[in-house]
Amino acid sequence: MSAALPTTAVLHSEWIKIRSLRGTFWSLISVLIATVGVQTLTAAALAEADEGMGKDPLLAAFYGLNFGQIAAIAFGATAFSAEFHNGALRTSLTAVPDRTRFYLSKIAMLGVLALVVGQFAGLLTFTAGQAFMGERALALGDPGTVRAVVGCGLYLTLMTLFAAGLTAVLRSGVAVLSILIPFVVMVSFVVGSAASGVGQFMPDRAGQAMMRSQSYGDLGPWAGLGVLALWAAVAVLGGWLAVRRRDA
Repeated sequence: MSAALPTTAVLHSEWIKIRSLRGTFWSLISVLIATVGVQTLTAAALAEADEGMGKDPLLAAFYGLNFGQIAAIAFGATAFSAEFHNGALRTSLTAVPDRTRFYLSKIAMLGVLALVVGQFAGLLTFTAGQAFMGERALALGDPGTVRAVVGCGLYLTLMTLFAAGLTAVLRSGVAVLSILIPFVVMVSFVVGSAASGVGQFMPDRAGQAMMRSQSYGDLGPWAGLGVLALWAAVAVLGGWLAVRRRDA
């Protein structure tokens, strides 16, 4: 019997899969493009408006995140759904029979890539958008700005993992995209800006507390991120159980 692949080799194989799948790779790149691009265009268009981009200038500095999160969800969903096409999961498990190691390696690679791209997106989104704000521009040294930049990257990472875990449970990227994208786009508009009740514990609403200058309802910035992390952890745990127990 051949020796088991080292974990570094398993991680490298997951990177090769992501890089080789055009749709998955471009979903990752789109996280950066959508977040920074939308923020820059919006800031340029609204810089001269009386209220700028909103009542909370710190949150407004990351408006592009509303679009970048869609790309993050697509990245997590497509990266994992590829395992359920044409017997790919059987091939992966033949190479890495330890299902836990296979699953955690994939989740780790998705998380690292999303974090790196997300942190670049957070920094570039903030600096590019504020370049148009003139005297009202925020600086990185202002209260809450560094936390918001870091929070942007963490938010995008957790949304990626949330989508990946849910895809492992449902075994369908299409199903996950059909659920999560309307959930974070339309449901948030239905709930509105009310910072009370169960609405504040929705994953996107809670996680975006990191980008707010004031607490959102009962949740402070880190508490809000913790709520999103809990959503992601439950999805990742559910995905692990599904991969372990179901036939390939």
